[in-house]
Amino acid sequence: MELDTHKIDEAVLALLYLGLHDGARVWKVFDWEAMNRLHEQGYSTDPRGKAKSVVFTEEGLERAKRLLEELYSKQAEPEIKGRRPR
Repeated sequence: MELDTHKIDEAVLALLYLGLHDGARVWKVFDWEAMNRLHEQGYSTDPRGKAKSVVFTEEGLERAKRLLEELYSKQAEPEIKGRRPR
């Protein structure tokens, strides 16, 4: 199966936002390749090293928050016929 790394990166970026602490710092708990790609795209500091967290760039912080809302907010869920909202 061929994976869409762009979609994976967006999901990882959004989910990283859930671990936000100390300003723009987040725990680096996801796939190393995805973390490296997010750094290369300018969304975080370099994940390589002994630190257990990375820091979002200003752009990364804004994009992560927006993606979390777009991808996972109950308000953003499309209504499926015959299914009641939660």
